[in-house]
Amino acid sequence: MTDRSLIARPVAHRVRWRTPSFDRISFYGLPLVLPLAVLTIWQVATVRGWLAPQILPSPSDVAVTFIDLFVSGDIVTGLAISLRRILVGFALGATGGLVLGVALGRSIRVEQYVGPSLRAIAQVPSLGWLPFLMLIFGLGETLNYVVIAKACFVPIALSTAAGIRNIPVRYIEVARVLRLRRRTMVLRVVLPGALPTIFSGVRIALGHAWIAMVVVEMLADTAGVGYMMTWGRTLFQIDIVIVGMVVIGIVGFAMDAGLRATERRLRQWTPDHV
Repeated sequence: MTDRSLIARPVAHRVRWRTPSFDRISFYGLPLVLPLAVLTIWQVATVRGWLAPQILPSPSDVAVTFIDLFVSGDIVTGLAISLRRILVGFALGATGGLVLGVALGRSIRVEQYVGPSLRAIAQVPSLGWLPFLMLIFGLGETLNYVVIAKACFVPIALSTAAGIRNIPVRYIEVARVLRLRRRTMVLRVVLPGALPTIFSGVRIALGHAWIAMVVVEMLADTAGVGYMMTWGRTLFQIDIVIVGMVVIGIVGFAMDAGLRATERRLRQWTPDHV
């Protein structure tokens, strides 16, 4: 017994010392494998001339274009306009969707009257409404806000209603025993209980809104990141288009990561964590 314990102790010590480092490298390194592989293939394709530079510029050319657009302020100005639009449109759509979702989840009558129509509208992509909305609102900021709000409104309303219906019955029973007022019940019991499902809908809605905003800027606007990509395509400067794609991807990823972090903080206050 003594010999076995003496032999096993150093081995266990080595495993505990190496495992955290390996896990840390895997955690930070694995997400970089695919981007590095894409950059490598991209560089090889441009060096070997598999595609013309006018069709696929090299990564270095794209980096130079990004620096030029950043220094000139074009990309900063366009991104600021796009972020302002997404902020206003998302706030409008999320607020309306949250209110309607609470009504759908709490009232059977509202669900019977409004639910089927809302689900039918959900089957039509937001961009499918673009020609109709252009006739009503014309070209301008109002059109951007309406399209973005529409892209957020339906997913948040449906996810909020589903989350409220899935709240455990014991939460509602306790609230009724305590004789909570309707407003207190909604703010302290209903919304916290439905928070995980609501945030899933919010993340989906933000992705839809971001995509809708970029497409509207590309088709019916003269400012923003989407318009910058259209401008680059018109001039046949694909490096500008790629810069826009990279910026859109990074900003969209950052917004989704911010929502995930906010969700983790807010879920500490849900009834499951009390």
